[in-house]
Amino acid sequence: MTGKNFREMVGGLASIIDPVTNTRTDCVGNKRAFRDISKKLKVLARSSPEDKYLLVTGLKDEGSVVAVTGDGTNDAPALNKADVGFAMGGGTDVAKNASDIVLTDDNFCSVLTAVKYGRNIYDSVKKFL
Repeated sequence: MTGKNFREMVGGLASIIDPVTNTRTDCVGNKRAFRDISKKLKVLARSSPEDKYLLVTGLKDEGSVVAVTGDGTNDAPALNKADVGFAMGGGTDVAKNASDIVLTDDNFCSVLTAVKYGRNIYDSVKKFL
């Protein structure tokens, strides 16, 4: 699915302002459509940074754990919103600062290695506690 089709089908990004705290919360415009599409979605092609942010927002609202990779300034909102953000070492400083992990070798396969190390550390801490 293309980013444009995805954005149109889910109603884009909506903002809700809490009148008490005056804080803005982003959400998907059409949550039912998002839920149906996200179950079948495998690839989001020709997507803009806003489409990536919309996808991350919707998935997090559904209770999913989300990881995002990016290397540009425009990827920073999605990297920051995700549970785990992976920035590429050759990327911009903005992307690196918005992410949780920086892959110094610019290799997407390193994400798998990072996940394996993370799971190992988690298991070790869990055993100790």
